Amino acid sequence: MPAAPPLSPPPAPMTPFRSGPHGPRARLGRPASGRHGEGREKQKMEPDPRPALAARLAERLGEPVDGASLAFFRAAFGVLVAVNVVRWFLLGKIADDLIEPSFHFSYRGFGWVSPWPGNLPYVFFALVGVLGLCVALGYRYRLTSALLSLGMAQWFLWEKTYYLNHYYLLALLAFLLAVVPAHRVASLDARSGRTRGGPTVPRWSLLLLRFQVAVPYVFAGLAKVNPDWLRAEPMRMWLADGRGLPGYFGPLLGLEATAYLLSYGGLLLDLLMVPALLWRRTRGPAFLVGLVFHALNQLLFQIGVFPLLMIAASTLFFAPSWPRAFGRRILPRPAEGASRREPAARPGALCLSFLALWAAVQLFLPLRHLAYPGDVSWTEEGHRFAWRMKLRDKAGAAYLSLTDVATGKTTNLNPLAYLSRSQAAEMSTHPDMILAFAHHVADLERRRGRDVEIRARVPISLNGRPYQLLLDPAVDLAAVRDSLRPASWILPLETPLHATRGQDWAAPAAAPGR
Repeated sequence: MPAAPPLSPPPAPMTPFRSGPHGPRARLGRPASGRHGEGREKQKMEPDPRPALAARLAERLGEPVDGASLAFFRAAFGVLVAVNVVRWFLLGKIADDLIEPSFHFSYRGFGWVSPWPGNLPYVFFALVGVLGLCVALGYRYRLTSALLSLGMAQWFLWEKTYYLNHYYLLALLAFLLAVVPAHRVASLDARSGRTRGGPTVPRWSLLLLRFQVAVPYVFAGLAKVNPDWLRAEPMRMWLADGRGLPGYFGPLLGLEATAYLLSYGGLLLDLLMVPALLWRRTRGPAFLVGLVFHALNQLLFQIGVFPLLMIAASTLFFAPSWPRAFGRRILPRPAEGASRREPAARPGALCLSFLALWAAVQLFLPLRHLAYPGDVSWTEEGHRFAWRMKLRDKAGAAYLSLTDVATGKTTNLNPLAYLSRSQAAEMSTHPDMILAFAHHVADLERRRGRDVEIRARVPISLNGRPYQLLLDPAVDLAAVRDSLRPASWILPLETPLHATRGQDWAAPAAAPGR
């Protein structure tokens, strides 16, 4: 006979209904059937998603990724620093720019940073070059990268005259390399067992460097969206001069289309380079276009190691393991799935706060020129640290006069009696530097027992416009206080581009030092 079916379990005893807070809803976890209390019960059952989202983001930032691409950039960066040091030695820039001048233009708030006395700058640059090679090799990386970061910051802050966006970027990247563990792969530290974490790095370290490289591209592209650049100036002027190009390019330089092609091509490249590098399908073509772009920049402007730096930095957007395909002997592939087996090192609150603060500074600092009236290419207020690269061509001269308050006698002030030729040339188009120089001379005269007034007549041409006075010639610059507020003594730019082409003022005498 067939087996009897199993007996069904007895029904659960009925629980008497109670309407109070300890009723069946509380015990069984069921939502209330009435309107009252339904929202409160859902809040109890559905946790706030925000902490979970923050936790997932932190875990994502801490995921281990191959450290090979970071190691390649570390090596390239250290070598380029050393190459740049050699350039300064060979070009005589250490003596001309740092040793010979008796006065140095400093950045606001960093007047206490000054070049080492005597011939010690030679020692300083030699040390920076050695540190760059140590970082490239990954030798005692935590110490040498920190010292290199300090050295690059000091190099950058010593003299405002020689501000260049790529020196600023070098200083920023040196600091970030001292923060991230870029020595876990292909380094002397890894070979000798002085590293932790194996051949991987937390994802945030790679994303941080990608972000820093993306910032110059994006802001340089946004800065080019201005009336002058969209009308192919100053590119048209530069091509007409044949600046830096070999003679066989001559027939192309005079074409109107060439000026527009390079102007709009540069704008689109800056804006689209980062998205194109991030997308795998366009990464290769974008890298090749970047190679051509940076080579052309070097040909036109001779800007040192900057093109090579940006080419090396572009590789950070490739797959983290890309160098292993080109250096299997140097970078052996880790065991299959090794990075996946390693747990995510979730960054702590201090690390996350640093990442957020760094990103905020890098995003808002380039926008500070929006707080000032007028054209930033004219006033220079907010121009530095904003990645406004090769956007304008300014020509002019600064004619300064010194008046003895006691006698009323006025004499011409020769900047070359106080400054190097490079300093005088750069000062002639920058209001903040003219003001700093006026204060320096006034301080020297006060020490000699004289109270003086200093005024300046500064005719400037911006991107081929007619010459116009940059500063109010009636203002005593020695009495103007340096501040972050808009400078009322800077005259507004009045002439639009090409408005009076062919009716320019006669060009003034060459600026001092030019």
